Amino acid sequence: MLVSVRISSALAAFAVALTTATAALADAPERVVSINLCTDQLGLLLAAPGQLVSVSRLAHDPDSSAMAEAARALPTNGSRAEEVYLLNPDLVLAGTFTDPATVQMLRGLGIRVELFAPATALSDVRDRLAQMGAALGQQDEAARMIADFDAALNDLGDAPATRPRAAIYYVNSYTSGDRTLAGDILRMAGFDNVATEAGLSDGGTLPLEQLVMLAPDVIVTGRDYPGQARAEDVLGHPALRALQDTAVAGSLTDQDWICGTPAVLNAVREMRALRLHLEAAG
Repeated sequence: MLVSVRISSALAAFAVALTTATAALADAPERVVSINLCTDQLGLLLAAPGQLVSVSRLAHDPDSSAMAEAARALPTNGSRAEEVYLLNPDLVLAGTFTDPATVQMLRGLGIRVELFAPATALSDVRDRLAQMGAALGQQDEAARMIADFDAALNDLGDAPATRPRAAIYYVNSYTSGDRTLAGDILRMAGFDNVATEAGLSDGGTLPLEQLVMLAPDVIVTGRDYPGQARAEDVLGHPALRALQDTAVAGSLTDQDWICGTPAVLNAVREMRALRLHLEAAG
């Protein structure tokens, strides 16, 4: 009798689980369009085959997208409401900084729009994966990816005896503070961010003269793209090369640093390797 009760309980639990899974699949959107670089990549990571039907144009750009190769299998869109509407989506993935008029128009046409905030810390990667998993009906795959991300991030964590002082330096003398994704990558890799010493906890302008006076141990410069603009002059300024005790690391701040996806692990690994190299060089 006891065995029979246990079997019945197990069958009931299985039925509930099957019903829940079936309902989740039934609610999953079938035609998903992404109009934001970061939702492009999250969607590519988690969407079922055929579920994601279009991505933004930036998704195909290897300088911006960590998943450009995978994205080329899909057509792109210009992120405009009229164009997106013609793709007949039942879900549109957008960023919180997407043009509000576009979002309002799509919602007014009865199309569901899911908004994703930009990541400002490594911990946000988990939240963005979970949100995308829920939006696409891929919660189990998202949970697996979050567990893998946490394990990989844990493996990269250590407690260095000394923390070199680093600066991230983009065009127009822009830098990232501790309350940014790039700043959190620096922290996780074992660096202190000189932007904090300059009073910049978020992003902001760090004049070249102030950067030179701060004399960080390493400067991580932004990518110098093809073409020429005066805004890029600071990246190759002789004053940076004249800092005798500062290593200029070159353009590490590229596609792996932009979005809250597991690609940030590549940035942490690269910066951690740089720190270990500096420690070995003494």
